[in-house]
Amino acid sequence: AQTVLEYTRRHPLTLYLVDNASPDGSGARLEAAVKGGALSTQPGQKVEVRCRKENGGFGTGHNTVLPELTSDYHFILNPDIQLTADTLSDLADWMAEHPDAGMARPGLRFPDGRSQSLPLRRCALRPMVYRQLPFLKFWEKYNRAYLMEGEDLSAPVEIEFCTGSFSGVRTSTFKAVGGFDESYFMYVEDADLTQRALRQGLVYLLPQFTATHAWHRDPMRDAGKFKMQLKSMGRYFKKWGIGKGNV
Repeated sequence: AQTVLEYTRRHPLTLYLVDNASPDGSGARLEAAVKGGALSTQPGQKVEVRCRKENGGFGTGHNTVLPELTSDYHFILNPDIQLTADTLSDLADWMAEHPDAGMARPGLRFPDGRSQSLPLRRCALRPMVYRQLPFLKFWEKYNRAYLMEGEDLSAPVEIEFCTGSFSGVRTSTFKAVGGFDESYFMYVEDADLTQRALRQGLVYLLPQFTATHAWHRDPMRDAGKFKMQLKSMGRYFKKWGIGKGNV
């Protein structure tokens, strides 16, 4: 949160911190920390804490602030995102110059500087299974297509999957599609949001802008989370279908 406040300079910023009913009292501590001035703000910046009484899942947590939004652009960030430049302003300015863009995300890197390979094509069954069960080598080619390997990703490019770890969306688009589909508790809700945003405009990867993401593959290490991901995948494919290029 502090790097968002530190680096965002060219535009006014309201930073919403949503505690999704943490059972360890994190919400109350977060409220106390903000009231005590633990986060340094600049002119034109403010921090708002919202503590939910029930954990309705990832999308529900983000939708908490949907009715309050009056901005031109809204950014969805995981707590493990760190900025090293004014990336939010960069994304907002680029989208302002490209009115066809409904959503966009920057390039993401690990803390050691390595680039992260994240899905860019529409959510598809075989690459999603392969990414959890990489011994299925005969499906590796589908994962490469999912990541758009072999295509030029050094310049802005249209994509079909905007990761929920860091994405920017026009507030008008976010409101028009009703925010996240709250029927997903966790996983694949970002793919669903992207599909609905694509009905409103285009979605882009903007690699000239970057951020650090301390990404962990939790489903691989946690059977409960893997089961939750499978349930979300089933919900997604039931909703959007498994058509050509999406198997």
